[in-house]
Amino acid sequence: MKKFLPDPVAGGDFLVGDSRKKPSKISVRKDEHISIALSEFPSVELDPGFRNYRFEHNALPEVDFSEIDTSVNVLGRIMSIPMMISPITGGSEKSKKVNRALSELANDFKIGFAVGSQRCALTDSSLEMTYKIRKYAPDILVFANFGAVQLNYGFSIDECRRAIDMIDADAMVFHLNPLHEVFQMGGNTNFSGILNKIEKICSKLDAPVIVKEVGYGISQTVAQRLADVGVYAIDVAGAGSISWSEIEKKRSKDVVVHSASKAFIGWGNPTAECIKEIADNVEDIKIIASGGVKTGVDMAKSIALGADFCGNASEFLKRVSISRSECEIFVESLILELKTAMLCTGCKNINELRSAKIKKVS
Repeated sequence: MKKFLPDPVAGGDFLVGDSRKKPSKISVRKDEHISIALSEFPSVELDPGFRNYRFEHNALPEVDFSEIDTSVNVLGRIMSIPMMISPITGGSEKSKKVNRALSELANDFKIGFAVGSQRCALTDSSLEMTYKIRKYAPDILVFANFGAVQLNYGFSIDECRRAIDMIDADAMVFHLNPLHEVFQMGGNTNFSGILNKIEKICSKLDAPVIVKEVGYGISQTVAQRLADVGVYAIDVAGAGSISWSEIEKKRSKDVVVHSASKAFIGWGNPTAECIKEIADNVEDIKIIASGGVKTGVDMAKSIALGADFCGNASEFLKRVSISRSECEIFVESLILELKTAMLCTGCKNINELRSAKIKKVS
């Protein structure tokens, strides 16, 4: 199997920056995010909700397993399975290696890839190279990304265009992270008027706009408001995986932050419920399912509940810190699990999976 360089990366050169250069504060923060996520995996107490749904097993599927088609067409690019690597990182030497490794993996398996927040590179051009992954991923969906709240802190459509041009992206992602910003040291917490600014960008930007949460879920109500202003897709990024309030608690030395963050361990909207409610009630918007989508069965349930495709960050980050082969095993397992779920529900392709019989069991 193809190996990442260096390999293994856990505890090795992969997690070490260039000692000849003094890292910026934001680079240090990016590295701390990676290290905490890998070493402690601070998660929310909520379950993503997929166990509450069950497919009706079809013992007579009348389908040839070898002919099952798991591919989807998204924005004119064919993905081998409805999966993308969700935004993880960027802005440091360590994150540069993560982005290269995962973008190469994504291209090899023909899945999508989104970079982490490009805010730091938009304010410090020396960090742009930590995001420039298109040469490693020429054939796949690539998404640009920065926080929507930055639209209240000097960013505009110009920064959106720069973010897209920086990585030759297919779409622009704005992440919503109010809870995260409150607990992040020096976080930006003015979220007033953001919807109106997103609407203006949707009307002027020559690329689709996607809005995502970072792990606490997008409700039906918020999804409707985003659909009404022209957002192409929402990534529900529901509760059920990593907790950014817990990551920031680990970084902080503030005793009040340590105390207050405990109240939000169980905060958020579970992923499966977000998908179902939005799919049933909001028209004219695509749905990306992320937040605890860890198996091919989770993917299949997401599609059957109404998602168009899925995303995952934490599982890819954990495996890329070990080796290329661990990443390959994970993706190949996703494919096998998804195809098996499709066989056992009598579905020959993803469109048929959207109509598979699934019911809530608790």
